[in-house]
Amino acid sequence: MTLPYAKSFLDIPGQVALLQSRGLDIGDHATAERLLAQYGYYRLSGYWHPLRKSALGFDGSGKPAIVYSDEFVLGATLDQAIGLAEFDRRLRALFLEAIERIEVAIRVSVALLLGPRGPWAHRQAGHFYPKFATQPNPRTGVIPFHAWLARLDDHEQRSKEQFTTHYRAKYGGPLPLWISIEVWDFGMLSKLVGGMTVADQQQLASSLSVVRRPLLPSWLRAINHIRNVAAHHSRLWNRSPADQPVPPRPGEFALLEPLAKDSFAHSRLYAVAAIMQYMLRIIDPNAAIEWSDHLKAHFATFPEIPGVAVGNSGFPLGWEASALWN
Repeated sequence: MTLPYAKSFLDIPGQVALLQSRGLDIGDHATAERLLAQYGYYRLSGYWHPLRKSALGFDGSGKPAIVYSDEFVLGATLDQAIGLAEFDRRLRALFLEAIERIEVAIRVSVALLLGPRGPWAHRQAGHFYPKFATQPNPRTGVIPFHAWLARLDDHEQRSKEQFTTHYRAKYGGPLPLWISIEVWDFGMLSKLVGGMTVADQQQLASSLSVVRRPLLPSWLRAINHIRNVAAHHSRLWNRSPADQPVPPRPGEFALLEPLAKDSFAHSRLYAVAAIMQYMLRIIDPNAAIEWSDHLKAHFATFPEIPGVAVGNSGFPLGWEASALWN
């Protein structure tokens, strides 16, 4: 049962007063107002959430759960929330940097795989798995490939890149694969890989040393989800991703063995970080070393806040020393 929303609008001074009334040390009043105007109340609420009082209770379905109060723990400060927000901002930038390298490499691989079959092989249903290419989704009634093509047309028509405007002026019609793929977003790319035939998925997975074919579409979807979180400036560091990657099995990947045995790490951000690092080691070993170094250095700056542990990110104790990151 839902309740009618009855809260009134609060201006910045009102937000500061509310936080003070709940026990948050805001420090200098003028600075607090400036920070709330800069970051936004609800954006910061995700970062001061772990600073609130909590107790064992029950969730909406009656299951035992940690229930958070509106009141803050003794000693909680606005500066601590800002510290977490800034840590997260830089973390998002690091993830986007690594995702760019993976995305570009996958684009090239897909173009090289499908390109020999013709300039518009990506528009031909016969090159893809029937469930994706010809069968309607039982829930929506839409064929996934048709929805993908509609999105493709939209991206191509809206593109103002020099190479697309030149092509349209000289040739007209849909862009050939090796041009078109440069205007796709990661979501389109991962969806097309998910719709490939078993043989094509296997070839693509093998080129990335992904030993079990179904892992690749799952991993790309999970990376795309994190990319969207980061690109939209949402909280990342302690997120439990909505689209989690299929985990490796014990004994399947030597470098990912710790992840295969750690269910908590798999449910948090670390799982995507680990598979990204694994893929980077294949795609660009130098980039993998660079990203590893930057990530280690950044995690060493995690703000010291009583009751808030960096381990909530799923990065296990001692991850920096594991073979994957060295």
